[in-house]
Amino acid sequence: MQPEFWHQRWRDNQIGFHQDKPTPLLLKHWPQLQVPAGSRVFVPLAGKTLDMVWFAAQGYRVLGIELSQQAIEQFFTEHALTPDISESPYGRHYRAGDIELICGDAFGLDEALLADCAAVFDRAALIALPPPLRQRYAHELYARLPSACRGLLITLEYPQHEKDGPPFSVSEDEVRDLYQRDWTVATLERRDILAQQPFFIEEGITALQTVVYRLQRR
Repeated sequence: MQPEFWHQRWRDNQIGFHQDKPTPLLLKHWPQLQVPAGSRVFVPLAGKTLDMVWFAAQGYRVLGIELSQQAIEQFFTEHALTPDISESPYGRHYRAGDIELICGDAFGLDEALLADCAAVFDRAALIALPPPLRQRYAHELYARLPSACRGLLITLEYPQHEKDGPPFSVSEDEVRDLYQRDWTVATLERRDILAQQPFFIEEGITALQTVVYRLQRR
């Protein structure tokens, strides 16, 4: 899956993955992680998610990485924020208050940049990637997060043969195969959401669940 695929999705406003409010499962399960206020939270493939606004409102510092400059510019415009902009080897940095977004390649980030990230939140990143990139994402990018980092991961499960991703179906077995080398993985919730997802029903999907995992870096 090439970067141009996502650039085109943003140009065409085909962003059904974007939500008009913070993720309810984030609000429900984040307190279990006990991430101290003031900590830095990493949000990969961030888009313009309102989850970043929520994190900042809770007293966290946010570091997001996003490929689409259009998504980042829309984020700051929609929240009436004027970011400071600078360049680095990682990409173009946009900073306003406690939110920093980097327009660049997530796989280009390194341990030095991520060293003070106490937590990671992934709602739509892993499920946006086809299988080969999912393995690289978990084994390379997540491996650069520091020891004791904790995270919340939200996935979807459905019969993959019934739909072409993204979003892709990612089973619990795959999640554990991807992460258990370096992370402790705990399943927090599994919920049937097909009735609340008319677009999936229209595509012929017969079953759809969302699953929430707590991750702890060893």
